[in-house]
Amino acid sequence: MNGYTVKQVAKLSGVSVRALHHYDEMGLLKPASVGANGYRYYGKDELLRLQQILFHRELGFALEEIKQVLDAPDFDRVAALRAHRDRLAADARRYRRLVKTVDETLAALQGATTMDESKMYRGFDPKKQAAHEAELIARLGEGVRPAIEKSKEILARTPPAEFNARQAEQAAIEDGMAEAVKSGAPADSAAVQALVKRLHAWVGGWWGDAPTRARFEGLAGWYVEHPEFRARYEAKAPGLAEYLQAAMQVFAARELA
Repeated sequence: MNGYTVKQVAKLSGVSVRALHHYDEMGLLKPASVGANGYRYYGKDELLRLQQILFHRELGFALEEIKQVLDAPDFDRVAALRAHRDRLAADARRYRRLVKTVDETLAALQGATTMDESKMYRGFDPKKQAAHEAELIARLGEGVRPAIEKSKEILARTPPAEFNARQAEQAAIEDGMAEAVKSGAPADSAAVQALVKRLHAWVGGWWGDAPTRARFEGLAGWYVEHPEFRARYEAKAPGLAEYLQAAMQVFAARELA
């Protein structure tokens, strides 16, 4: 046996064949060998490298950043795994607190208990939220600060059913964009622009006001440059972050001028 084929690695890891081909093309994950039949074959070393790629993606790294990290002469796989374990253990503790918060909130909403307001925000990461807000203000300007505060007010008074509906709309938009990039649909096509229009309305619903052209274009750039957002979109489809940015820029130029 020469090793694992692309399809076998895809089945083992859950990474799509398309993504594995993309990783090969960009030099992020090259096969151990290519057979006379043109098949790519991956060995144990490649499987371990793919594991590192997935770990770094979970931490919000962009693909080019992951390549730089893994190709560095001083990269230590054992040390990296230990660091990943520490990060995951900390996240696991935080998620357990979040699950407990959700359970207690559900019980209160259903009338089984009375919610202790001091525990409503247990498990959330205030530093992370503050960092996101600071980055957004740095990109879009001080004028976006009222929208951030308004968003917090809207979130606080949004009933659970409405919140779930908004989250479902976000997922539907993102899934639609992922399918569009996979199918090769132009970013300026009518179908894609209809999805962007829904995204513009979705953002406006949380901000309390429809984003202007400058802010919508700034948000598009943030989706590409912010490691967490980029990783979120790249996980759905390779190249989705840039594709979404291009589609949002088209919409902004056409509809928000």
